Amino acid sequence: MTMLFHHILTRSAELTPDATALEEKNRIISYGDLAEKVERVASGLLRSGLKRHDRVGVYLPKSIPTVAAFFATSLAGGVFVPINPLLKVPQVKHILGDCGVSILITSSDRLKMLLPILEECTDLLTIVLVDVEAEQPSPAPHLQILPWRQLMDASAAPLHRTIDTDMVTLLYTSGSTGKPKGVVISHRNLVTGAHSVAEYLKVHAEDRVLSVLPLSFDYGLNQVTTPLLKGATVVLMNYLFPKEVINQLERQRITGLAGVPPLWTQLAQFTWPEGITEHLRYITNSGGALPTATLETLRRTLPRTEIYLMYGLTEAFRSTWLPPDEIDQRPGSIGKAIPNAEVMVVREDGTPCAPHEPGELVHRGSLVALGYWNNPEKTARRFRPLPSRENGLTLPEIAVWSGDTVYMDEDGYFYFVGRQDDMLKSSGYRISPTEIEEVVYDSGLVGEAVAIGVPHPVLGQGIVVVATPAKGIEPCPKSLIAVCKGKLPSYMVPAEVIYQTSLPRNANGKIDRKKLVAELGDLFQEE
Repeated sequence: MTMLFHHILTRSAELTPDATALEEKNRIISYGDLAEKVERVASGLLRSGLKRHDRVGVYLPKSIPTVAAFFATSLAGGVFVPINPLLKVPQVKHILGDCGVSILITSSDRLKMLLPILEECTDLLTIVLVDVEAEQPSPAPHLQILPWRQLMDASAAPLHRTIDTDMVTLLYTSGSTGKPKGVVISHRNLVTGAHSVAEYLKVHAEDRVLSVLPLSFDYGLNQVTTPLLKGATVVLMNYLFPKEVINQLERQRITGLAGVPPLWTQLAQFTWPEGITEHLRYITNSGGALPTATLETLRRTLPRTEIYLMYGLTEAFRSTWLPPDEIDQRPGSIGKAIPNAEVMVVREDGTPCAPHEPGELVHRGSLVALGYWNNPEKTARRFRPLPSRENGLTLPEIAVWSGDTVYMDEDGYFYFVGRQDDMLKSSGYRISPTEIEEVVYDSGLVGEAVAIGVPHPVLGQGIVVVATPAKGIEPCPKSLIAVCKGKLPSYMVPAEVIYQTSLPRNANGKIDRKKLVAELGDLFQEE
């Protein structure tokens, strides 16, 4: 039987309605109660005017209403758009406008932040507040403000028809240039991903997974979908300090935890409670290479915990995984293809590379996304046909061309070589340098500027802005960083600002980013 995204929840609710689905601080909700809440919210969305494939923005920290909103939007036939709660108003405005969000689910404090931009968001018709009890006055003529309770109390409504290749979510990810772009994800993408990960992590109903990553990440979203698929419990956590994560692991007797390299580097510096490996069955890493020193520290600290090293990209969810028993035999490997996916290394003409020959990582299969929202040019560059290997096939198959250079050994294990673009990778986030540079230029404090990433022992890459001073303005790195803090999420704020009298140029007259990276490569290594 075809499985849609919301069936991840509803089928587990049918099997184990009394089992705990989600825990959030002191709140616990069973599968049966969560499924009932989702049905009621879905009816509320439809009664509020949700049309098939309408976008529903969810701008909230991790919470039971957040997860319920995702599944309810899917059930109602809409498309949920998780908005990272760390994003500031300019980034939220871009997402709301770019995909034409018609309903926004958020909180009253976040609504106050968004007030200056709401009149410009002409597609936005309804805002639902999860923390108020009564209908609120509208801040713009075209908007209605509804309480969450009103959605919950709506009468049942007929659902829109949905099939598994329909889009169900838009996940916004930064590119090497320009604003973040929405990756269009189908029901089949998410369901296939949940099944695949559940298979190789051996997730089962007794697992308790701690969700610490943003749900706007495909990696973070999967920390909800995979456990719920198997009837396990998801413990939702919005943490401020890494030590809180370790405390929660012990307190909640967590069996599984996913993280990105900067988090693991921080956690590895703490003393972990004795006996934690009695229940912590596995940990996973993606979003960048885990430093060898960090990996070895974690292996010593957690001798009975399995460590899974993985590689993925939002456009295809997850591509590879390294079995824990292969870490010593294949140091530096990002693993082999995950279940129900084929991963290849190809030359520029699409022909397969020989073992150990570097080429581009290309991913094919049911995890391949539907492209970038309303962006045919970027879609055409990243989602491209593969040369057919079957003579009788007349329609080309679309695969994801990752832009990453890798090689594969004789046994099908992959090794990362480098990226083909100027994307930054800091704190587990893919970051557009152009987005940072726009804020820097808008400050009026610089003449020329470039944002680069250089190796950082904790963050993976530390963001550095190298700039020339604006005419008549005294260089002040602290002032520029303050501007960035006001307009960018914390993970995009430069760690350093360096002023120079001029910036190096390459043969094409462009600022030579590679030269700056080489010159500043040791900047954070001395800390």
